[in-house]
Amino acid sequence: MKTLPSAIFIMGPTASGKTATAMHLLESGLPVELISVDSALVFKDMDIGTAKPTPAELARAPHHLIDIIDPTEVYSAAQFRLDALALMADITARGKVPVLVGGTMLYFNTLEQGMHDLPVANAELRAQLHQEADLIGWPAMHSKLATLDPITAARLEPNDTQRIERALEVCILSGKAMSAILAEPAREILPYDLLKIALVPSDRAVLHQRIALRFDQMLDGGLFDEVKMLREKYPLNLDLPSMRCVGYRQAWEYLEGEVDLKVCREKGLAATRQLAKRQLTWLRGMNNLHTLDCNATNLTQLAQNLCATHVTI
Repeated sequence: MKTLPSAIFIMGPTASGKTATAMHLLESGLPVELISVDSALVFKDMDIGTAKPTPAELARAPHHLIDIIDPTEVYSAAQFRLDALALMADITARGKVPVLVGGTMLYFNTLEQGMHDLPVANAELRAQLHQEADLIGWPAMHSKLATLDPITAARLEPNDTQRIERALEVCILSGKAMSAILAEPAREILPYDLLKIALVPSDRAVLHQRIALRFDQMLDGGLFDEVKMLREKYPLNLDLPSMRCVGYRQAWEYLEGEVDLKVCREKGLAATRQLAKRQLTWLRGMNNLHTLDCNATNLTQLAQNLCATHVTI
């Protein structure tokens, strides 16, 4: 029986140390290449608010799938799977091990489990859903989803507009709940021997402190100037996936004078904590995870030891 090639997933909530861990693996001498699994890092010119690795860090530890599209474009989980599979095959063919690192759990799930038979996006229906949401609000749209697909609604926050919209779209176009479709066998399973490492906090309060520190660093580092530049350079609006990224919507509202700095910070922190909560919920539903405490002082060494023990290189 042919042995499957090795691949490593490094997953975790925002601010859990994923990038530093992956970079340590590369710099430790393991023959690996890094593939970013982050729906925000794909956007060019969005550096501060996405906590993108710096040019110096990328020079030390190059990542695939960073800075590949403009902020006006859309990048789907299906496109990510195609791109990641091609990169993984190339990395493996060159005798290296792909390390996929990031926090977009939908991308990880789609890559591992394959594509389900979900209907493609329908611009006309989405416009109708947006009009309805403008009238009744997204919490009411969330309640509507709960009647059509209670399982999906239960894992979404009432203000998670993008995912509520997609779930309603799937229900209406397919006549089935998205959760029912996702429960069906996928078409393709990832042909790799996976080591899945999850970086999770033993103390959620410590993670929240890290989130606050990083958000403050973004504000001090020029997040508002970055959003100004993006608005001048690209024809952006708040409905674009790029501007739905945590931090950017809040900065936009501040620049429009809709909120003051204190409220902007509070909303940004709340949105980031909600993102971390969703990421941890995804992780709890995944199988065969090797869990490491992201608060551990020797986290990178623990991850390196796991890879050396479990991955054939």
